[in-house]
Amino acid sequence: MPHDLPPFSAPYAPPDEELAAVLLAGAPKPSLAAETQRLGRELLSAMRAAHSDIGGVEDFLHEFSLSSREGLAVMALAESLLRVPDDATLDRLLADRLSAGEFDRHKAHSETLLTQACAFALGLSTRLIAAEESPSAIAADLARRLGAPALRLAARQAMRVMGSHFVFGETIDAALERARGRGLHSFDMLGEAARMAEDAERYFSAYAEAIRAIGASDAARDAGISVKLSALHPRYEAISRERVLKELTPRLLELARLAKSEGVQLTVDAEEADRLELSLEVFARALSDGSLVGWNGFGLAVQAYQKRAAAVIDYAAALAESRSRRLNVRLVKGAYWDSEIKRAQERGLPDYPVFTRKAMTDINYLACARRLFDAPRLYPQFATHNALTVASILAEADRRPFEFQRLHGMGEALSEATRERFAIPWRVYAPVGPHRDLLAYLVRRLIENGANSSFVARAADPATPPEVLLADPYELIASPKETRNRRLRAPADIYRPLRANSKGVEFGERAGLDALLTEIEIARKLRPTALPSQPSHKERRACRSPIDGKEIGSVIDSDGKSIEAAMAAAQHSFDSWAATSVVARAWVLDRTADLIEARRASFIALLQEEAGKTLDDALGEVREAADLCRYYAAQARELCTETALPGPTGEASSLRRCGRGVFVCVSPWNFPLAIFIGQVAAALAAGNSAIAKPAEQTPLVAFEAVSLLHEAGVPQDVLQFAPGGGDVGAALVEHPCCAGVVFTGSLEVAKSINRALAQKPGAIVPLIAETGGVNAMIVDSTALPETVADDVLTSAFRSAGQRCSALRVLCLQEEIAGGCTELIAGAAAQLRIGDPRDLGVHLGPVIDAEAKERLEAYLAGCAARGRIIYAGEAPAAGCFVAPHIVRLDRLEDLKEEVFGPVLHVVRWRAEAFDALVEAIARRGSGLTMGLETRIERRRHALGAMAPAGNIYVNRNMIGAAVGGQPFGGFGLSGTGPKAGGPDYLRRFMREITVTVNTAAAGGDAGLMAMED
Repeated sequence: MPHDLPPFSAPYAPPDEELAAVLLAGAPKPSLAAETQRLGRELLSAMRAAHSDIGGVEDFLHEFSLSSREGLAVMALAESLLRVPDDATLDRLLADRLSAGEFDRHKAHSETLLTQACAFALGLSTRLIAAEESPSAIAADLARRLGAPALRLAARQAMRVMGSHFVFGETIDAALERARGRGLHSFDMLGEAARMAEDAERYFSAYAEAIRAIGASDAARDAGISVKLSALHPRYEAISRERVLKELTPRLLELARLAKSEGVQLTVDAEEADRLELSLEVFARALSDGSLVGWNGFGLAVQAYQKRAAAVIDYAAALAESRSRRLNVRLVKGAYWDSEIKRAQERGLPDYPVFTRKAMTDINYLACARRLFDAPRLYPQFATHNALTVASILAEADRRPFEFQRLHGMGEALSEATRERFAIPWRVYAPVGPHRDLLAYLVRRLIENGANSSFVARAADPATPPEVLLADPYELIASPKETRNRRLRAPADIYRPLRANSKGVEFGERAGLDALLTEIEIARKLRPTALPSQPSHKERRACRSPIDGKEIGSVIDSDGKSIEAAMAAAQHSFDSWAATSVVARAWVLDRTADLIEARRASFIALLQEEAGKTLDDALGEVREAADLCRYYAAQARELCTETALPGPTGEASSLRRCGRGVFVCVSPWNFPLAIFIGQVAAALAAGNSAIAKPAEQTPLVAFEAVSLLHEAGVPQDVLQFAPGGGDVGAALVEHPCCAGVVFTGSLEVAKSINRALAQKPGAIVPLIAETGGVNAMIVDSTALPETVADDVLTSAFRSAGQRCSALRVLCLQEEIAGGCTELIAGAAAQLRIGDPRDLGVHLGPVIDAEAKERLEAYLAGCAARGRIIYAGEAPAAGCFVAPHIVRLDRLEDLKEEVFGPVLHVVRWRAEAFDALVEAIARRGSGLTMGLETRIERRRHALGAMAPAGNIYVNRNMIGAAVGGQPFGGFGLSGTGPKAGGPDYLRRFMREITVTVNTAAAGGDAGLMAMED
């Protein structure tokens, strides 16, 4: 059966205010609202009367609030403790997390087994730690000899007790047996999203095995299973749409056919907002297959906190109608709120795809419930632990069929209170899997239900009055009309008042992505020629793409006369530019940022063809260029304002800053727009004139940037463009008019510039340099391997490893090194290498044939010594180098930075953390460093030792944000100050202090006029 409905489409992140007007207009009539309140109070009263039943998780979340030190400690231990394989690291983790908590006090006033067990076990652990650190030698010795094993045992037991309240069974057979005679269930196979093909196969087999087991068992009637699409494909992402549709759709269809044959319901779980459109397309294609005709067991989950939830329900209703069958729709509030907020801010979206107030989510949930009731081919499944939500559904239902759902271990008291009064089925969402796979699921549940605004977290607190728990969400929004969380700024405003956030595109929104791709294709037809600002007699040379060697434009390099003329023009224009008000200079840079965003398609097209960048990298660079212009404009307004200084009576002192003269800006090819324009913008903002010398490989992007700066209002003479090779850069640096140099590139060239400046007669000329480094990441055994794999892939292989900040050496703790390396290699094998103009490509080419030859020669040497752990495959034509992983015996075996997609791996022992950090620091390069750990003391220790300019903890090591993560190192990695930081412009300026004796005319009139 063909799929004849158009793909799902709805505005990704519309303003909250627009949706609020629609939602408030759907408020229930007073009589219905009154009935809802009556039912809510009745249910809440019944829940609290059965306090022992509430107790489990609700009491636990109340006792161990996430706003308390103990709650944070429990969450951290729940996330990491069971996966730590070695005792040494486990002891450090326990000491780190338990030393600040007071767990005994919780045991004293808790009536429930879960809270008492966890408090007792963790309290025992805390006492053992305290004894070990006791000043009493006898007590400390006893704790050391007897404490460690007991400490580990008690803590592990506490986590297992907690896990048993969330995991329904460690195997599907155990779960089915437990479900016997206990009502409706939907089983969820625990596990992370797939990172490699083997993961996807393993999860597929687990789902298939579970479906067969459910179908063959008589233990659970009308049971279902929930499937995560991210578990069935290692690159489940919007940019890999074509691959996902080709490879994932058949897998889902096979599971659906199996579920149909076994009489099992199958629900596709909801995931992050950027995957929604892709999820619905996969679901719709599977549903359209003729083999599923007559089956009413297929369904999907919808998240009410997403602004597109109502549109999803309408789309599901249209699908069901077009296929003449029933679909199950599980309506949930949503579980990824924090990550959705962060992603929208990072991507520079116009707004958030989720509501920022819980009350907005609540009323959207009720609006979605009405849509479900009104769709005859949709069977509503309302997942909630909130008594008011249950009461609202009951009041709205009007005898229409539906069911409630709850998580295993939560909401028992509410479901019992409902079942006693109404003949409404409740289905239990039952996680299945070993406790070690519980971690990510458990922490998400703790955060989701342990938030201060959560009904679950407050239900067990007798001090919380019913009117607070049952507050009408319509009234909360309508009076006063606050649709947004006042403490959460819109994505565009997160850097205010300093600057606006640059505008981005969410690739998971097909409409926005298609519009961008269309813009780029139109811009791609241009074939520019880069000309120096001053006439040159050099021959025109072709600019060729590293993708395929084709000519994409041309350039005329500067010669000696054009260099001299450029310097003369810049020097002559310096005084007038320096005299231009800082307000006017800043306005020009703000205008430049606006133009960059308006012309983003042209820049992206050039960045892809000239520098071999993928769409994501190119868009990120365009945004960074705009951010740098706005940031330096804001900094200049602050720094270039005359400042009064303190002093004695009778004197007035002031400080002002101004430009130095002609700044030579020498930029690299790996960021031919962002670094290029950042250097120039800083020089101009500070009041200097500038000569911009781009990398020899990327003059076209730079020429377009200079043209845009001139269009924005920078006078032609103030900014000169001087393309060419190293000889041009050397001539500019050595010129007598050069008053400063800003450089990003190799250490060798930076030292050469430094020597040339030192030998020049006249004034001492400042050098601002950033030179890369052998960047390391340390991973200990508390880290989550899947997250490590994500962060390592991004840090080591994004931009084909051609970032100064890229990860070069991965230091894995010995106990987890084998498994982590296998996972990283498997994930790397899923990266697509090729033409970066193709949306689904993750790695483009290296910059030129010379770079390719150098990398291939290095890798050939590694292969000859048996050092290659993993070698990917790259296209033969073009300048492509596949990702490689190389084994090192010692950190010192890597003698220099290997600038490309090459990751080196070295192992370290649990007791050698400090020694490893010291060894990294001794190398002398200090640009970026990563640390993956759950031990807070290690994070603090690394920060105190400061072995790198930028230290990233539990995240990737690239993509420093302007203003938020100033970028730059020290030692062999640069001179500082940091680009995109508060001190950067100061290095481009001279400081002048003027002191006036105000009493010179015979006395201090101001002092004499002062009142007594």
